[in-house]
Amino acid sequence: MPNAFILLAAGQGSRMQSDLPKVLHRVAHAPLMIHALTAGRALNPERTVIVAGHGAEQVRAVAQDHDPEAVVVIQQEQNGTAHAVAQARGALEGFSGDVFVLYGDTPFIRPETLDAMARARAEGNAVVVLGFHAADPGRYGRLVTSDSGLERIVEFKDATETERAITLCNSGVICADAQDLFRLIGRVGNDNASGEYYLTDIVGLARADGLACTTVTCPEAETMGVNTRADLAAAEAAFQARARAAALEDGVTITAPDTVYFAHDTHVGRDALIEPHVVFGPGVTVETDARIRAFSHLEGCHVGRGAVVGPYARLRPGAELANDSKVGNFVEMKNATLGEGAKINHLSYVGDAQVGDRANIGAGTITCNYDGVFKHVTEIGEDAFIGSNTALVAPVRVGARAMTGSGSVITTDVPDGALALARGQQVNKPGLAVRLMEKLKAAKARKAKMQETD
Repeated sequence: MPNAFILLAAGQGSRMQSDLPKVLHRVAHAPLMIHALTAGRALNPERTVIVAGHGAEQVRAVAQDHDPEAVVVIQQEQNGTAHAVAQARGALEGFSGDVFVLYGDTPFIRPETLDAMARARAEGNAVVVLGFHAADPGRYGRLVTSDSGLERIVEFKDATETERAITLCNSGVICADAQDLFRLIGRVGNDNASGEYYLTDIVGLARADGLACTTVTCPEAETMGVNTRADLAAAEAAFQARARAAALEDGVTITAPDTVYFAHDTHVGRDALIEPHVVFGPGVTVETDARIRAFSHLEGCHVGRGAVVGPYARLRPGAELANDSKVGNFVEMKNATLGEGAKINHLSYVGDAQVGDRANIGAGTITCNYDGVFKHVTEIGEDAFIGSNTALVAPVRVGARAMTGSGSVITTDVPDGALALARGQQVNKPGLAVRLMEKLKAAKARKAKMQETD
C-alpha cells in the first residue's frame, strides 16, 4: 500500500539551551531529523511532509537538501501533537494510503519497525501505535490494551494510579489510513491537564467508531528521544555502540571498539582493520583489507583495498586512495588522488593533486596549491620520486619516472625521466664555523663581565 510520512519538527527544544532548532542538533554528524527521515525513506514514501515551527527556514534547508521533494509546512503555534499533524492535511490532499507520524527528535526508529507497523495496518487495524516496555515508565503515556487490542492511550498527567502502573508506554509513532487520520484529528479536543490537542486521543475515538487499533512493540532504546544536551550525548553513545557492533558483525576488526567513532554513513568493508582512536567524519568508504592506523581522522574520502592510513593521518574531503597505497604518519591529504601502490609515508601535505601509481613522496613534501585566490593542481607521474622537503608550486607537473632533489622548490614542469634540482648551490668555508663560534663566545663573555661591574 502507498505510504506517506509526517515528521514533527516544530519544537524549540528550550532545554537544549541553544539557538539552533532541536531537530538540527547532530548525532554521528547528521541532524537528528535526518536520522528519522532516513528510516522513513527505506519504505519509499510517496510524500514526505515536515511540520516545522521554530527555525523553520533552517529546518527547511536541511530537509530539502536531504530530500528535495519533501514538503515543509509551518505550525505557527504549538498546540499539541494532533494540532501539529493537522498542519500536514493540505500537503497530503489527494493522497490515499497509510500515513506514518514520526518525530524529528527521536532518531533511532528502525526501518524494520516501521515495516512491522505497516504489516499490522494491512491486517485491518485502523490505527497502529508503536509501544515499548519501559524499565522506568516515568512520565511516558501509557498504552491501555485488552484482548481486543489497543483501547486507548492515556497521558501520564491524566492517568489514574492503576493506569500509571502499566509499563507498556507510548513512543508517539503511529500509522493510520490518511482519511481516517485527519477525520479523527478533526474530532480531538483539548479538555485535558495541558489544554493541548493530543494525537493520542485518536485511538479512543477510533475505538468508539468500532475501528480496530493495535500496538507494535520495539526495544526501549529505539524510542530514545533527545530533549537535552545530556540526551544528545546519550544518543551519540547509543549510535556509536550500535555502529561498532554492526561493523564487528560485518567482519571488520576493531582492536579497541570504544575508541572508534563512526559517522552516520561510514562504510567499512570486511577484513578491514581499524586501530584505536580513529574518527570517521561523514562520507567515508573504506574497502576490504585496508588498515586505518591509530589516531587518524577521515572525512569525505575513499580508501582502496589493501591501503594503509596513518598513524596520525588526516584525510580530508576529496582524498582518494587507490588499492595498496599508503598515507603515513602526520600526512594530510585533501582533494587529491593517490595512485595504486603510491606512498606518502610521513610529514607531508598533498592537496589538489594527482599522484600516479607507485610514486614515492618524500618526507616534508608540500603541494603549494593556493595563491590566495585560486586553487591549482599538482600532477605527479607514475613511478616518480619526490625528494624530502620538496615544495611543488602549483600549477606544476612532475613527469613519470622523474625525480626532484631534496629541498627543491619546483616552479616549472619536470619532463618524464628528468631530475629537477632547485636550490641554492652549497658553499663550504673552511674553518669559518670554529672562528665564528669563538667570536660569539668572546662577545658573550664580555657582556657578562660588563653586567658584573654594573
